[in-house]
Amino acid sequence: MADRKSGGYGELIRTVVIACAIALGIRTFLYEPFNIPSGSMKPTLLVGDYLFVSKLSYGYSRYSLPLSLPLIPGRILFSPPERGDVVVFKLPSDNSTDYIKRIVGLPGDRIQVRGGILHINGEPVKRRRIEDFSSEDGGRGIPQFIETLPNGREHRILETSDFQSADNTPEFLVPADHYFAMGDNRDNSRDSRFYEVGPIPAVNLVGRAEILFFSHNDSAALWEVWKWPFAIRYGRLLDGIE
Repeated sequence: MADRKSGGYGELIRTVVIACAIALGIRTFLYEPFNIPSGSMKPTLLVGDYLFVSKLSYGYSRYSLPLSLPLIPGRILFSPPERGDVVVFKLPSDNSTDYIKRIVGLPGDRIQVRGGILHINGEPVKRRRIEDFSSEDGGRGIPQFIETLPNGREHRILETSDFQSADNTPEFLVPADHYFAMGDNRDNSRDSRFYEVGPIPAVNLVGRAEILFFSHNDSAALWEVWKWPFAIRYGRLLDGIE
């Protein structure tokens, strides 16, 4: 009887260890879950969105590993991001904080914002006005545009005004092995336009945001269990990220 119990406990521990190893392997090398804590990527991503980030999209660096363990020199199996990709990266100023933004500039590009219009290599990026973006709290609509990058990728952006502090910038030259990233909520995003972020080193890329697997608003507190079903944004579940 004692031997049988000992064998049962051993099998249970073995199963748990294998399951944890598989989960860690998936999180490290394939997909990692992230959640959105701020509105800098509205309207594409909302506070309360949960998404999967593809680790294998851009290869691997130390920032692909748990605790950013320095086991990978530089970046291996690297596939460069494309203009328009929504990426998670480690903030270059501390190499630990996760940021999520959209890649708009590639190595060697000259990037500038003039009168709220993104310019790439001296050419204005096309944008066209669409319906206002309405927030969930019923506040005033925010001017919304479709921006078309030089490679044809389209995405929505919010632009409250073309005359705020980051709507007119100096021209930035994107260094080799770096990328220029901006939030889609252009007047409410700390991104590569600001010195504390700056251009993103390729080694700091964590992965590409690919799919929303869950989303909820803030209408239900943690203890208000009866409200949870009404807080879920069902229309956003399993949405791809453009």
